[in-house]
Amino acid sequence: MAQHAAHDGRRGRRGQRKRARPARRQRGAALLVIVVGLFALVLMAALALDVGHMVLNKARLQNTVDAAALSAAKTLDQTSSTSLATTAALQALGLNADAAGNGELAASYNGGAMQVTVQYSSTLPPFTPGSASGPYVRVVATGFDFPPWLAQVAGFSHLGVTASAVAGPSPTINTACNIAPVMVCGNPTAGANNLWGYTLNAPQVLKSASPGDGQVGPGNFQLIQLGGTGADLVRQNLAGNYQSCLASSSTVQTQTGNETGPVAQGLNTRFGIYTGSMTMAQYPPDVITTYDSPTLTVDSNDNIWQGSTEITSSNIGTIYDYQDYETDEGNPAAYNYQPISAGGPGVFNRRVLSVPVGDCTGTATGTTAVPVLGFACFYILQPVTQQGTTDYIIGQFVGQCDVNGEPGPLPGDGPGPYIIELYHDPGSGDS
Repeated sequence: MAQHAAHDGRRGRRGQRKRARPARRQRGAALLVIVVGLFALVLMAALALDVGHMVLNKARLQNTVDAAALSAAKTLDQTSSTSLATTAALQALGLNADAAGNGELAASYNGGAMQVTVQYSSTLPPFTPGSASGPYVRVVATGFDFPPWLAQVAGFSHLGVTASAVAGPSPTINTACNIAPVMVCGNPTAGANNLWGYTLNAPQVLKSASPGDGQVGPGNFQLIQLGGTGADLVRQNLAGNYQSCLASSSTVQTQTGNETGPVAQGLNTRFGIYTGSMTMAQYPPDVITTYDSPTLTVDSNDNIWQGSTEITSSNIGTIYDYQDYETDEGNPAAYNYQPISAGGPGVFNRRVLSVPVGDCTGTATGTTAVPVLGFACFYILQPVTQQGTTDYIIGQFVGQCDVNGEPGPLPGDGPGPYIIELYHDPGSGDS
């Protein structure tokens, strides 16, 4: 019986060993599931990290391309040179790529792996590359590849992003911010598309109404109150100190008196002429201060003369006019003052004023609220000329100029001041 009991014991232990084998197989299968699960989790984490890595580099590249497009469009607007604009785009892109935190972007751009294309179009939309003069600019960056952080485990050897941006002049602004404290009178029935009754590129005498003159009409500018009253404020605002904004369809308050001295002192800083308390450090000159010699004069009927020749829209090309000024802006050798970007004191387009156009119907001397019809641009042909108690600003009416402000809804909806802004690139989902 003892032998039988021992035999039963051995059989019981063999049975226990037989029953234990499926448990070990289950433990092996569970381990495999855990390993596969952990690999999947690592893969998901790797993909999440590298997708975030890619999104971050995409944002860095887009910001850099945006800055390049804006720089190119601004330079093109100032100089009318696509060559200078392309150079400005590449310089801006390089500077932004070299900024802190953009190491991978800088390595790709400076190493030549990333390709950058600058294109120009005369329309938007559509953006049609090939224009010789713009004004719209597209900057496209491709080939920005970088190694993944962890996604190599999934077979990804590199990641890459692209970006594009379009910039150019905005629609005519309906709110201007850096205007001169001068209102010109316009024809309210003509409207902006008909230039408020002015003739494009024609010379124009802008003069303050003489004391006691009850007529303020086309050709007579009226000083307006911007931020207050007083001769010193007029001087500063004409030098470019006023930065607040004025909306079309609002009103401006005229100012009494013509402030002959302050008008000349303020406006002439734009030509690098400083008298009284005005300084170059506060009010920089234009990069181009060239004007005709002998200077232009004005007769009692507000006709403009150079010597014995009357200057009109038909022969204004015989003097140094806006077209010459625009040409010289694209030629650094013609600068009277190097621009701030090149280490000088000069600022582009200081000689181009954005001024409110008022409905002067029934306006007389004294302080009056005048409705604002819109804004206009005048290129100042020469420093202010004082003749007795009247000072003459001799300008040339130009269709458009770059100012600070808020644009209207559609590109190309009329002449007048504008800003340089970014647009959605209609040919790409990147911008």
